Amino acid sequence: MGDHQNDSVRSRAARGLSASRRSDIASFIVMDIMRTAAAREAAGHRIVHMEVGQPGTPAPAGARAALLRALDCDPLGYTQALGMPQLRERISRHYDETYGIKVPSARIVVTSGSSAGFVLAFLALFDAGDRVALPEPGYPCYRNILRALGCEPVMLACGPSTRWMPTPAEIDAVDEPLSGLLVASPANPTGTMLEPERLRGLIEACRRRGMRFISDEIYHGLTYGGLDAVTALALSDDAIVINSFSKYFSMTGWRIGWMVVPDELVRPIEKLAQNLYISAPTPSQVAALGAFDSREELEANRAIYAANRALLLDGLPKVGFRDIVPADGAFYLYCNIAELTGDSGAFARKMLDETGVAATPGIDFDATRGGHFLRFSYAGKHADMAEALDRLSRWESLRG
Repeated sequence: MGDHQNDSVRSRAARGLSASRRSDIASFIVMDIMRTAAAREAAGHRIVHMEVGQPGTPAPAGARAALLRALDCDPLGYTQALGMPQLRERISRHYDETYGIKVPSARIVVTSGSSAGFVLAFLALFDAGDRVALPEPGYPCYRNILRALGCEPVMLACGPSTRWMPTPAEIDAVDEPLSGLLVASPANPTGTMLEPERLRGLIEACRRRGMRFISDEIYHGLTYGGLDAVTALALSDDAIVINSFSKYFSMTGWRIGWMVVPDELVRPIEKLAQNLYISAPTPSQVAALGAFDSREELEANRAIYAANRALLLDGLPKVGFRDIVPADGAFYLYCNIAELTGDSGAFARKMLDETGVAATPGIDFDATRGGHFLRFSYAGKHADMAEALDRLSRWESLRG
């Protein structure tokens, strides 16, 4: 046994039978809030859920019908590690229909939600110790998964001057080596989007530095005011794209997503998927294939979110949340609450306790400035959004 292994064994022995160091990551706070809200519901309280990005609309009828048909005649065993060929072909066609680009099905990997996509991408692209740039505020699981895998997140502080998105100049200005950049557009928690030219600029900045560019496109399809999201695949064949059926397709609990990767990464990711997951859940793959037949229903869902967004953009300032980040897409409003508190965690807990409205503190998305922000999800039912505004209008902490 080598010296390093001996040191590791001695270190673990000194700590006793404790969890590994790699598991010592921050919690996903929105899930903690969700658990607390569920406990209050179990105790008989009525909770308005605005904490988690989960559509209040059901899985589309086409998805449910496809699964019911399969249950009657299909054993629903393992699929290939890369996913059902029929689903990969349908996702390929989706890129042609939606963006007018050709993406070979051979480059598509079906995953157990976008979360598995991030794990597979990070393992295939980065080694322990690699530094990966992330916008802040941003989805916390990016940095937490990277840390669990031994990588170092490099946070890029974004704000109003850049519409809460990174710029190519910021990438060029980082002195230390970087192995990758991950950007979501529309973004969580802000809902802001990258302009096509800035997206192109970020991809070019990564190419100049020999960095991988990862595009999280999970909120594509959920844009408002005539804006359309641009896929990174329209600008580069080297981009790694991660998407999911959770948001636009209203299939969060089905845990089904996909990746598009360059040809040279297909086999490495296939081997990782074989060993980590065997395959994505077959029932969910069958349902996902059927979901593409429900476009009219899915667009009706988006109209609900648009109505919720309009209601809250008008109503939240009236009840005390006056500073809202521009929200181009997704289904979140990120509110600056600095005039109300410097501790968004305590504020969110108090709001849940006293009003029954659950929202997510900004500290989940921004460790430095998040104490001054609160995220509301408007993915729920329209009546729930109206009820939340009514409750908040009567909350003493926002009055006077």
